[in-house]
Amino acid sequence: MKARFLGSLGLSLAALWAAAAPFQPNYDEDKVPEYRLPDPLVLPNGKPIEDAKTWEKKGRPAILKLFTEHVYGRAPGRPAGMKFQTWSYDRRALDGKATRKEIIIYLTGKTNGPSLELLIYLPNQALKPVPVFLGLNYFGNQSVHPDPAIKMTERWLRQSKDDTVVNNRATEKSRGCQASRWAIEQALERGFAVATFYYGDIEPDHEEGWKTGVRAALSKQGPNTVYGPSDWGALAAWAWGLSRAMDYIEKDRDLDARRVVVFGHSRHGKAALWAGAVDTRFAIVISNDSGCGGAALSRRRFGETVERINTVFPHWFCGLFKQYNNNEDALPVDQHQLIALIAPRPVYVASADKDLWADPKGEFLAAKHAEPVYRLYGLPGLGVEQMPATNTPVGGHIGYHLRAGAHDITAYDWEQYLRFAARHFGMP
Repeated sequence: MKARFLGSLGLSLAALWAAAAPFQPNYDEDKVPEYRLPDPLVLPNGKPIEDAKTWEKKGRPAILKLFTEHVYGRAPGRPAGMKFQTWSYDRRALDGKATRKEIIIYLTGKTNGPSLELLIYLPNQALKPVPVFLGLNYFGNQSVHPDPAIKMTERWLRQSKDDTVVNNRATEKSRGCQASRWAIEQALERGFAVATFYYGDIEPDHEEGWKTGVRAALSKQGPNTVYGPSDWGALAAWAWGLSRAMDYIEKDRDLDARRVVVFGHSRHGKAALWAGAVDTRFAIVISNDSGCGGAALSRRRFGETVERINTVFPHWFCGLFKQYNNNEDALPVDQHQLIALIAPRPVYVASADKDLWADPKGEFLAAKHAEPVYRLYGLPGLGVEQMPATNTPVGGHIGYHLRAGAHDITAYDWEQYLRFAARHFGMP
């Protein structure tokens, strides 16, 4: 076993080196350090968890608390006075195949306060209420489909190189610019609704974004708030937003709140996993290429690392998470336990063979090491011992595939997710 911990001098030298030298990711399996994962079936006091009842009463709360305090941070509950307003409603959308709804959720009940804009497509031919795929989008609701009737976001957006975003605002060129990542027609044909909102509605994705997002809006100190080491970061805020969308879904009689799939790609996959861990109303959780801080094991130090993600995206996690930069073995948890928190609900983890930055093997191993918790419920996990070949989906209540290609969410990924959800929801 290699040494894991550095003394104070070692940490100082490591920090100086990291500041002076460009980050060099490890993509060599032979250079993955030896590591020991926390056992999800052992309580902090060392006592084993031998049944589902003990897991639910003691094990799950203990692990959830550790992730909250050390990784994602504490978020508030549902705000009082939250209100929903229908912005638009069209029963003949997409050539009559769908009903399009646009809902504004006033998160504090005030029209001049924080809000999110929820876009929903429902299949017209399916019996209501219908199951739902719910996820965040990157460039506003208008980016997920070329439908010209979708309301254009007026929020701050990350600048683009193709004129879809100019001066941090969406242009008409952004309509449908990420439609390839949203299999809306395929989902509708399978009897699913699709619901989404722009993650910047909750918090703009930059280091100062919290000052104009919900974290400041829900704090008495506003943009002058000083956050403690275990207060929520942006990922927890985005996950919190997914739960607020779920609050609306519970009120919509066209939607089946008992059959909601929360999913996400990349940073949104991280948020979806945390949302699914915190909010058990989500029936299925799907992570697509979520990598470090998502489905990949931190202790492997393969591709993106804790130090790298905290340096480039210092606003994503709680402050305490930074003490594990180049110190992953000191983490009291690892990502297999995050996946285990979703049990007994189905969970799907997906990787791409060219997306080494997200550590596909680390994502597979995290799913694999979550199996013991699913076995407490008598539920099948992945059903394989070794990482499957490319484009070979595996799994029972834990699903996994390694797709050919790069960091993206594709029609192939969606086909697996739709099949997985249909199987667990008892749909054809």
